[in-house]
Amino acid sequence: MEVKTFRAASLQEALARVRAELGPEAVVLQTRQVRSGGLVGWLRRRREVEVTATCQVRVASRLPQSTHEPSPKPSPGSSGLSEESSEGLSRALATQLAQLEEMVSRLYHQQRLTRVPEVPEPLFDLFTELLDRDFPETTARELVSHLAQSLSPQELTDTVLVRGRLHRLLEQQVRVAGPIQVLPGQRRVVALVGPTGVGKTTTVAKLAAQFHLRGRCRVGLVTVDTYRIAAVEQLRTYAQIMNLPMVVVATPDQMAPALAQLGPVDLVLIDTAGRSPRDEVKLHELRAFLQLAQADEVHLVLSASASSQSLLATAQRFRVVEPNRLLLTKLDEAPALGHLWPLWAKLPWPLSYLTDGQNVPEDLHIASAQDLVQRLLQSSSSKWPGE
Repeated sequence: MEVKTFRAASLQEALARVRAELGPEAVVLQTRQVRSGGLVGWLRRRREVEVTATCQVRVASRLPQSTHEPSPKPSPGSSGLSEESSEGLSRALATQLAQLEEMVSRLYHQQRLTRVPEVPEPLFDLFTELLDRDFPETTARELVSHLAQSLSPQELTDTVLVRGRLHRLLEQQVRVAGPIQVLPGQRRVVALVGPTGVGKTTTVAKLAAQFHLRGRCRVGLVTVDTYRIAAVEQLRTYAQIMNLPMVVVATPDQMAPALAQLGPVDLVLIDTAGRSPRDEVKLHELRAFLQLAQADEVHLVLSASASSQSLLATAQRFRVVEPNRLLLTKLDEAPALGHLWPLWAKLPWPLSYLTDGQNVPEDLHIASAQDLVQRLLQSSSSKWPGE
């Protein structure tokens, strides 16, 4: 039995090739969607429809009953089909085409996690792992495509080598700022800004504890979060426990006198009120506080438990306060961390610190590209790398 396979960019084009080469009596045996162009084609999502057909198999006709009756021999120059049988054939072909299109649609929606023979197993495993870790699909494809083009076919079969290259590729794209630099005799003013509920006050306490208790620095605390009485009392409690000076600033013109009131401290940590990203008036007021404080560092604090779209939108709104660092909190509350990856591609600020719990000061970590990548590719519920 002669069986032929036809490939085309669309199902309609493939069926047209079947009819042209095998005639209108051809029977479609199988149809499926395939990748084109080998590995690169799969990574770039190039797809073709493959139709297997033959003209040597008889199957029950799907045409209307009237078309089964023998028709008189066509006269020279005629098409051989009556108007009625032509309409029936058209309807039958339309029905078959609709069925085939439905089949291809089902295959398309299933193909995301379907094994693709042309893709080496380590690459396919990495691709699905990145998706499981909540990386955007476009990012996952870009990363795997880079590996496919930079490694030899033999190297692509080495799971350990491929994973190592992925780690280095991710590490090269993470920008980190390092810890706050405190120099003897030079006051460093650092402010934390961000929306409500991201953990700014707790993070200020963690920073104060690390620099005062561990770094033996003289630390002073300032809060401008007078909108929440509980926030003032929370920071005051931390200040009393660590025996640190603290002042409350209600208006921008009180900032300079408050800083002077702290005395000769090495590090000033400013806790600000949570602002709605949509409240432009309050954001400009916050900017005035920071300008009068002459803040050396402004850390935009974002929660890792928020969606990627929400994080990017919030960061865009907070540009008005001119942050120069990015600080991520609540890594322990996110089921996966891959959704954070667009932050490095679309935001200009390097990472300073990361937090993954409420313990003061233990759950605060200096951002490290190596540790962060390890955390991105493992369960977020596990302990921080190296602990």
